Amino acid sequence: MSDTWWDQSTFAQRRANLTARSQAIGAVRQYFIDQGFMEVETPAIQLSPGIDRHIQPFHLSVRGPFDQQVRSRYLHTSPEFAMKKLLAAGETKIFQICRVFRDCEEGRLHHPEFTMLEWYHANATYDDLIVHLVNLISVAAVAAGQEFFRQGAHKTEVNQFWRRITVADAFAEFANIDLHKEVPGHGEFSADGFVLRAKATGVRCEVGDQWDDVFHRVMLERIEPALADGPPTVLVDFPEPVGALARPKASDPMVCERVEAYVCGIELANGFSELIDPVEQRRRFVRDQNAFAKLYGKPPPIDEDFLSALDNMPESAGMALGIDRLIMLLTGADHIKDVIWAPVDMTVVS
Repeated sequence: MSDTWWDQSTFAQRRANLTARSQAIGAVRQYFIDQGFMEVETPAIQLSPGIDRHIQPFHLSVRGPFDQQVRSRYLHTSPEFAMKKLLAAGETKIFQICRVFRDCEEGRLHHPEFTMLEWYHANATYDDLIVHLVNLISVAAVAAGQEFFRQGAHKTEVNQFWRRITVADAFAEFANIDLHKEVPGHGEFSADGFVLRAKATGVRCEVGDQWDDVFHRVMLERIEPALADGPPTVLVDFPEPVGALARPKASDPMVCERVEAYVCGIELANGFSELIDPVEQRRRFVRDQNAFAKLYGKPPPIDEDFLSALDNMPESAGMALGIDRLIMLLTGADHIKDVIWAPVDMTVVS
């Protein structure tokens, strides 16, 4: 069989998945329109792609037509900053389905260019996001003619009650770790004790691991596999160190109002009640810049325009959902390339 994606026999094997993709995206778009959301478009080229030590952006050199002055820019890893600026401009219910770009990502669930759905809702919280999430997935499944999510040996009904569990409860149940005892004080994130607890449960830890490294290793090796069977799940109330743009929870400032959705053990969506305090947001950006610099060198700049916009941004909530992963779950496709029309050519050219 030819490895060329446009070979007719190869393409024919993916055609049913791509038909389901088109139907599902059309239904998602109509869902938001019916809910009174405005579809928006924001540029992929940004001053800052966001600062996340676990996401590496594509860096660009942009020149003007006459002065040839080089301007440092990035392909966005998410349309988040630009969409939040639209909230500051006065929009209240917006959504976007767009391509986003992340370097050093390739595999069964990852691709350097993929499709993201993001929506933002003024005067809403992460509880409202969960309602929209469940509803839009339901209409997408109906449009694609699917009643089940499927991945490998895992299968679960689309239209069923979603389990809701806090991250702390998930760590206690699936990893036997009391996360409340492991979240350090404000601004200081020592990993020493957390490393010992994680190792005691058999989780691999490496020299130099930071607090959030250990957190993500436990998530990957203990929590996500435990969520593979049973109903779709929303994890809520993440520790503040892993909620860079999320609002602290009023009843417990050590956690933030962040939610992640898991289906068949696959992370599908991530959202939160938005942090709109520019001083606190700057503190978190600086912390994340320092972490990024230790791993990869010079970090992306802070988007000062975004921080300025936070002063005018209403209380709101926003969520990002991976369209490609949703189609994988609805069709049972084993690889992300099986649900995208044309993959990025990753051939090494000498």
